[in-house]
Amino acid sequence: MKRFFEFVWPLIGILVVVVSIYLLHREFRGEALGPDIWAELRSIPPGRFAMALLATLIAYVALAWYDRIALLHLGVKHISWRFIALCSFTTYALAHNIGASVFSGAMVRYRAYRTKGLAPAEIAILVGICSLTFGLGVCLIGGLILVIEPGQLRRLSGLLPDAVTNPMTARIIGIVCLGIVGGYGAGAIFKLPPIRLGTLRVDYPRPGIALRQFLAAPMEIIGAAGIIYFALPPGGNPGFFAVLAVFVASFSMALASNAPGGVGVFELLFIKAMPAVAPVKVLTALLVFRFFYLILPLIFAIVVVVLFERRKFAEARSQTGETPLETDGKGLGPLGKNDLDGGKSESRKRAAS
Repeated sequence: MKRFFEFVWPLIGILVVVVSIYLLHREFRGEALGPDIWAELRSIPPGRFAMALLATLIAYVALAWYDRIALLHLGVKHISWRFIALCSFTTYALAHNIGASVFSGAMVRYRAYRTKGLAPAEIAILVGICSLTFGLGVCLIGGLILVIEPGQLRRLSGLLPDAVTNPMTARIIGIVCLGIVGGYGAGAIFKLPPIRLGTLRVDYPRPGIALRQFLAAPMEIIGAAGIIYFALPPGGNPGFFAVLAVFVASFSMALASNAPGGVGVFELLFIKAMPAVAPVKVLTALLVFRFFYLILPLIFAIVVVVLFERRKFAEARSQTGETPLETDGKGLGPLGKNDLDGGKSESRKRAAS
């Protein structure tokens, strides 16, 4: 049975690659790259393209921090930053494009972290903490926006219920969001008993872990929103705070839709929320966002998955007595043998939750 799964997992990885290539093809085919779009793209100054690329790097560094924070919570310290960054980058590049991010992200992380000796239960906790970190970031950033400028939700009037877009109601929602974040922080500081929802048990992390979560998630959200901000033209640009507000609402609803890359949902909400900017200019900015935040990472992720699965398939063949494709770990580009060999994990200090 073990050998059977050694062959099945590489096939699943290859399937992910095939699906990803299809999504790449559909992404480029679906965009109306007409003369107007190309003209708008050429009109963006190189400096703003550079700032958008920098914002992308900030976002993905923060996403890698998500995994690092979860591993620290588990007391796992033997996995290198290099491996964590590659695993996180690949996970989010595929999950953002495939949709159903919790499920698809869990598959990639399971495949990668099992080679480092983590048990399935540990990986499940890691996935949960990463999702929780993002949720806390949405509550923190969204709550601050709604408390400081509750009128921002009026940009989505007609797409959201009037009761939600009303400034008074929006401010109450913001206070509730900040209350959730504050309650989580208090639970970590005062070591409150775990939250039990039926059979589910949620333990509060140590204060240092919670603080890292409060820093990493806003960093990722601000970085991602910054890509769109720098790609928008100065004329009619509502400012970074407004772009951030629209991004949090649009990205959250796109994730909830589970549509691959939030296609359609994301664009509709952004165009509706920015009536002062010509739709073609908004679409151009969103195209830049998709290219930097989705397409480029997806291309890199496909390469990483192919190299990873190529090596694991060779190992599976060697265990059945066949000639392995690779035995020395060379030629793996960014993923060398030291990063991919599973072996026995080092002893780890278990942190009390």
